Amino acid sequence: MRREIELVIPLEPATVDTLYFGGGTPSLLEPEEMLGLMETIRLHFKITKNAEITLEANPDDIRPEKIDLWTSLGINRLSIGIQSFREEDLSWMNRAHDAQQARQCIDIARDGGIVNLSIDLIYGTPGLTDEAWLENLRIASALRIPHLSCYALTVEPGTALDTMIRQQKRTAPVSETQAAQFLMLMDRLGEAGYEHYEISNFALPGMRSRHNSAYWQGTPYLGIGPSAHSYDGKDRKWNVANNAAYIRSLQEGRIPCESETLTDTQRLNEYVMTSLRTTEGMNMKWIRVEWGDAAADRILRDAQPFFQSGKININGNAVLLTREGKLFADGIAAELFG
Repeated sequence: MRREIELVIPLEPATVDTLYFGGGTPSLLEPEEMLGLMETIRLHFKITKNAEITLEANPDDIRPEKIDLWTSLGINRLSIGIQSFREEDLSWMNRAHDAQQARQCIDIARDGGIVNLSIDLIYGTPGLTDEAWLENLRIASALRIPHLSCYALTVEPGTALDTMIRQQKRTAPVSETQAAQFLMLMDRLGEAGYEHYEISNFALPGMRSRHNSAYWQGTPYLGIGPSAHSYDGKDRKWNVANNAAYIRSLQEGRIPCESETLTDTQRLNEYVMTSLRTTEGMNMKWIRVEWGDAAADRILRDAQPFFQSGKININGNAVLLTREGKLFADGIAAELFG
């Protein structure tokens, strides 16, 4: 099990505004382990009074006694890997929890005092009909979950799912179905009052993820643990993924990480990629200030085909993806890279 902690540090190096326990299944940690982590963090960092402190949790790990522990440690937000409210989907994804637990965990969290909740939902899985996907969205919006992160099923090379698909033991996802269900997602959650503030993320008013928003805004952050990433505005670091190698390095007095200094072009490309995914879009005035008129003029020139095809709009200084453009967000961003 990977244990990863990421902290966004927008004010000064010793001050933390958001804290995120993720990168695996931190909800499995024993009480003394969670207590030790929080004590160590508070020893070295000042956590702001209204800090957002998020824990990733599996539905089957959410029990009243754990909620009591988490709230006592200051955790005030849960990101729950529900994936689906349907038994068929959970069985297909080989999830440990069932449909009943998917719903019950919401009540348990709220009864214990954690109302700032985010859930993950997966669409585009083989066998997930449009009607079934709409039912998942109906349940989530009826429960008034404050934040939803919704992702199309992706098949990563070398994974068990990839192997089963190549062996014809599983059906591969269909891109046309995924696109249609993404459009349904935007429409239904918009009707339910959710703000589509990033390609994969939807929030009720005032309930955006502060931690994730900081990533998209380029705020420096510190990652602790195997696989964790850090960024200081110029340099990026990432820790070794292997748990044993990570622990061995620490025992030898070494920080087990690699790093790179981003070039101006890399920084610009990252800004293009992340900003286009957000509802605020790409700020051309900021690009002119940070990277110069030539970079901004080149981007606008390269964007012309997307303006003409209705995939991009411009509103003042903001370049924004249209509803159709959001289907091609990564591809459009890549075409605008320097």
